[in-house]
Amino acid sequence: MVLQDAYQRVITDVLPSVVEIRSSSGLGSGVVYDDQGHIVTNAHVVGADKDFDVLTSGSATPRSATLVGTFQPNDIAVIKVDDAEGLVPATFADSSDVHVGDIVLAMGNPLGLSATVTDGIVSALGREVSEPVTDFSPPATLPNTIQTSAAINPGNSGGALVNLDGHVIGIPTLAATNPEAGGVAPGIGFAIPSNTVKRLADQLVATGTVTDSGRAALGVGVTTVVDNAGQPQGVGVISVKASGPADQAGIQPGDIIVSVKGTSTPSVQVLGAVLADLQVGETVPVTVRRAGDQEQLEVTLGEL
Repeated sequence: MVLQDAYQRVITDVLPSVVEIRSSSGLGSGVVYDDQGHIVTNAHVVGADKDFDVLTSGSATPRSATLVGTFQPNDIAVIKVDDAEGLVPATFADSSDVHVGDIVLAMGNPLGLSATVTDGIVSALGREVSEPVTDFSPPATLPNTIQTSAAINPGNSGGALVNLDGHVIGIPTLAATNPEAGGVAPGIGFAIPSNTVKRLADQLVATGTVTDSGRAALGVGVTTVVDNAGQPQGVGVISVKASGPADQAGIQPGDIIVSVKGTSTPSVQVLGAVLADLQVGETVPVTVRRAGDQEQLEVTLGEL
């Protein structure tokens, strides 16, 4: 009964802070961030929309909301409701205090089923996962996610992963898939840690943009290059940021990036995963294919 009582207390305290977000890309979840009406969610939940309907727990009347800003590389977005009256901000934990084995609850609106709660534990920390490309968002590589056994289903994205103190330790973002079964792998979900959420959301609330991401970047616009069979062969450079890291190293539009720091980069997704493990200011060898020849350049990484 002690654990059941703890569950019920946390659910009562936190559910009022979890909202349903309706956009043209579908349904998702969000967490009330402050008493000014800001709501944090996933960038893939808001998609390309600027305006949204938000339903708070227990209410059948949607509130209008507008986009404040997104940071696609970490799949974070902030929206703001026009009428903040009665909103209950969540309390965000220090995710550096999270441990494997901690009991957690996931709260959101999976499959449009509002105010759904599932339970589990923190299964692992520091997982690096890549999100797929969709019609509404580019690929994102998420470093240092929290893996949980709490069920995460479509619509849970942007909701709350909370500890038994009722504090948000992460924002559920995606579930693992099983290619052989062609669906979600049960009991393997991932959440963006609360410390990452807070750092990025604070910047979005303040300015609508993120200028201190802590994420390494080359400063290029890229696309995956495929062969005649449709197999990825490298990362094609379609634009280079003036005076950025790649520009200063001599990378040019038309180059094909084939490796970074000795790791092959056959696709944009793989390049993102490689960069996610590197540090801003780190100098790394980048091998490019240009006019049929390969050339190695030294690039000092900038910041996304």
